[in-house]
Order: sequence, then C-alpha cells, then structure tokens
Amino acid sequence: MLGFVDGEVAGRPWPAWVADDARAVSVARLLRRLDDALLPLGVPAGLPPSPIRADVAARPGPPPTFLGHRDVTPENTVFRDGQASALIDFDLVRPSSRVDEVTNLLLWWGAWAPPADREDAVRDVDAAVRGRLLVDAYGLDDADRRWVVPVSISAAERSWHSMRELAETHGGGWARMWADGVGDRIRRREAWLREHAAALDAALRD
Repeated sequence: MLGFVDGEVAGRPWPAWVADDARAVSVARLLRRLDDALLPLGVPAGLPPSPIRADVAARPGPPPTFLGHRDVTPENTVFRDGQASALIDFDLVRPSSRVDEVTNLLLWWGAWAPPADREDAVRDVDAAVRGRLLVDAYGLDDADRRWVVPVSISAAERSWHSMRELAETHGGGWARMWADGVGDRIRRREAWLREHAAALDAALRD
C-alpha cells in the first residue's frame, strides 16, 4: 500500500535538529511503541533462513522474535511539532530482536560512527552520552544492554559484505553507493566501534 504521512522529514545534508536530544528521544520512544505492537505477531513461518557466510562470525545476541523496521534514519522518520510521529520506508523489514532495532537506532540517531564520517549536524555529538539517552528512552532491559555493542560491531561487519554483494548483483543505486565509498565507511565504523567498545558499553550499563 502506498500512502502519505503529513509532517517533516530530514533531507541531505541533515538539518541541525537531528542533533536535538528531545527529538532523538521521541524517535526512540516511537520505535519502542512500534516494536511493542509488532512483537505479538512474531516472525512469520516459512521465511527463508538468513544466509550463513563462512567469512563472517556467527551473529551474536538474542534471537529474532518479531519483524523490525531496521532503517530508522532521519529521512524515514516523520516529525510533527518537533516530535517523531511516524516511520516510513519499510523495505528493510526483517526478523529482529530489540537489540537489533536499538543498534540501528544508535547508528542513525546516536552518532555511533567516526566523527569524520558523520553528517555535519551530529559531528560533535557525544556518542556515549547520546547512546545512553536513547537506550534509556527505548527502555532496553539490562540483559539486552550487554549485547548492544557486540551486535553493533557484527552489524557493521555483515553490512560490508551485504553491500558489496548487492552492488555486484543488483547494480544501480547499490553500485553507485559502493563506488562512492560506502564500503570504506562501513569498515571505518566497525574499527571505531571496536576501538570505543569498552567506553560505549560502560555508558549503556553504568
């Protein structure tokens, strides 16, 4: 179904309000409401299993229990009166855990990337402080918080392989993104997450 949701979304370059804590908190709370609504539906039977790659470590963290959005970018979040009110663009929906959803939230709204690779609007955001703010707003429990950093690292590693494969097999926009250096940015994000893993984890669980 194709519909229209009235409101404000970000374009590129991101507007300064993407760095606003109150806006980011409203995104985390909206995502929690969406996930709460989807959780009772579970994961549909008969879905093909995720491919297992010999060159990538096994996925860490809790198993998928519902279908998550997994693309909560500023471009896909609709705001009204400065508060997140809707999510759009569900083409990356797939079996997820709450940890998977939160790690995607932190990628786009938590500035969990090297400062040099961030959009200007969030370049100076403190990733540890912002991460704790968003995880608290989502309401992730203590048992799941320990998985946020390992799953973030794993997601970056897997994303590099997925993006390369899509560029090679689908071409088009995927190939353009790969040619523009998205693979290098993903590798730098993975390295940054590994370097700052202890500090990020401590911020989430202190």
